[in-house]
Amino acid sequence: MFSGASALNLDDKGRFAIPTKYRQPLLSEEQGSLICTIAINEPCLWLYPRSEWDEIAARLVKLSSMNPRARRLQRMLVGHATDYQLDKNGRILLSPALRNYAGLGKKIMLIGLLNKFEIWDESKWHQQMQLDTEIERAGDFEMTPEFENFSL
Repeated sequence: MFSGASALNLDDKGRFAIPTKYRQPLLSEEQGSLICTIAINEPCLWLYPRSEWDEIAARLVKLSSMNPRARRLQRMLVGHATDYQLDKNGRILLSPALRNYAGLGKKIMLIGLLNKFEIWDESKWHQQMQLDTEIERAGDFEMTPEFENFSL
């Protein structure tokens, strides 16, 4: 399970190093195999360990190709899915297409979200955090059933 926010740098080739605390579990449990794709609702990327992505892909393939939303999800998520293998220094070389989609600059944020990571441009991440905080403090959101009995 991944958690926390790490400020990282993309090098000139578009590589970044996975923080040390995640490397060993990814190498031992996933053999360093990761899948990166676009986030469908925000300007960031989703980075999955191979086993997590395989579960998502299995659910996506079961969606009806006659359903326009299902085709969009498949096209967007699977169409952008890129296989990565951690190199000997624990780095990943992000494709230009993925970097462009998320508008990644030299400074990025790697956000652990339990089963996956989000990869954000650092300035966009800070803007999103400010917006999210303002929305939560204002209580300007719809209460959905899954949150009715949720507490921290």
